[in-house]
Amino acid sequence: MKRRAKKTRLCQLPSPGNIAGRSSSITNAFFNAIIPIHEPTEEEELEALELLGMKPDDVRCAYCGDKSTEWDHLRPIITGQKPTGYITEIANLVPACGKCNQSKGKSQWHDWILSGAPLSPTTRGVANLHEKIERLTLYAMWKPATKVEFDLIVSSEIWELHKSNWRKVLDLLQESQKLAKDIRQTIENAPRYTNRATGQTIYGKPAPQPRAEDEEEIFLDENAMRERLDEILAPRYEPRISASK
Repeated sequence: MKRRAKKTRLCQLPSPGNIAGRSSSITNAFFNAIIPIHEPTEEEELEALELLGMKPDDVRCAYCGDKSTEWDHLRPIITGQKPTGYITEIANLVPACGKCNQSKGKSQWHDWILSGAPLSPTTRGVANLHEKIERLTLYAMWKPATKVEFDLIVSSEIWELHKSNWRKVLDLLQESQKLAKDIRQTIENAPRYTNRATGQTIYGKPAPQPRAEDEEEIFLDENAMRERLDEILAPRYEPRISASK
């Protein structure tokens, strides 16, 4: 028996919102919030671009060469749900595109750039990749990267409080996701009816049927709709006739 080909959907329905799916973003936010930020000088910015072979008016992704959309941490500042000790500073930032930044994630740049990870420069067949690797290697040796010993600065009690707040938020996301699913299911199972005058489906208790004359000006049949369109598209201005004296 010949199988029917699967029909391709013309309307791609969006998936229901996943509240719990934001846990990774929440985790990053909790630990990014404690990372120090050092503003670079204009001279440092220009020197950084020069090391990467770029001009200020044409900043490119240091990994693949596409147009830069953001700056990425060359060395990850968070791994294993805790800070690595590296901070946000010019010595640890390179211009990047969204594809490379997303693909690299928390990986070490020198391992990732030659890997078969989705959207990595190697996977995408980026030309002259060896030259980009040489420049990035030189860049990594440009300035000693600042390192913060978080455990020596922040007490264990404060760390535990911060982590406790983080876990509470993640637990709340899970609870909210379950509640949202229950609410959506309740709505789907609710009584519904179709308004005969408008054709509109309404969830909930049936409401009084609207009078036909109330809907006449809004919901028109095909002929009335065409007539209305002709009126709208008709010339709005008629030539003026001079009044005779």
